[in-house]
Amino acid sequence: MHVKILDDRVVERAKARGLDVLVYAPHFTRLGDIRARARSFTDDDLLVVPGRELFTGSWRDRKHVLAVGLTDPVPDFISFDGAIDECRRQGAALLVPHPELLNVSLDAADVRANRDAICALERYNAKCLPWQNRAMGRIVRETGLPGFGSSYAHLHATVGEAWTAFDGVIDDETALVRALREGRPRRVMRRSGPNHRLRGLVEFSHLGYENTWGKLDRLLLSGMEPTHPRHIAYRGRFDDVAVY
Repeated sequence: MHVKILDDRVVERAKARGLDVLVYAPHFTRLGDIRARARSFTDDDLLVVPGRELFTGSWRDRKHVLAVGLTDPVPDFISFDGAIDECRRQGAALLVPHPELLNVSLDAADVRANRDAICALERYNAKCLPWQNRAMGRIVRETGLPGFGSSYAHLHATVGEAWTAFDGVIDDETALVRALREGRPRRVMRRSGPNHRLRGLVEFSHLGYENTWGKLDRLLLSGMEPTHPRHIAYRGRFDDVAVY
């Protein structure tokens, strides 16, 4: 948990690294499209589970949350409380990716205030720098919440650089959601050495693209995001919690 890209190269690398499950949660992509693509790359050797990393709040107070097990579409750019309520309604597992990373994450106070709604915190993220990962580990220890690790791969080479090893078998989406919601024992694992550090730095540098050309294309050239809460696809269901 989790990757942002999914193609034959991702699947090949995941299998080569010994992974059994991938959570696929690309940015600004509707749940139906994520679910269809995840299904097309699932086979007997690799289960691909759909997820949504929700961008909640306005640009002044952005908080990302990762939802696994959604049954109905949920847009971005809704209030944090609105996202929590919707995940609860659908019985999804609510996870916190990269806590305290820059200005796009929950901080320790947010986690403590919403502890009952959160199933796990990211303990290690291959995209993050060492001091950022140490900060995440500190929050996990202070709150006592379960942790998880992920490659957070936007680039192929990062797949399998970090992962979460659960006790027991995860053989479908329901089993993963249950393991997360029940706090099943797990270990956060990662690779090490110069190649791991280099891949992490390259992945981190991808933030520059995401926050320059990627954002320009999304905001100015591509029109309304497909996951905007006021898009016709959501039929006004989230107008009361939309922040834009």
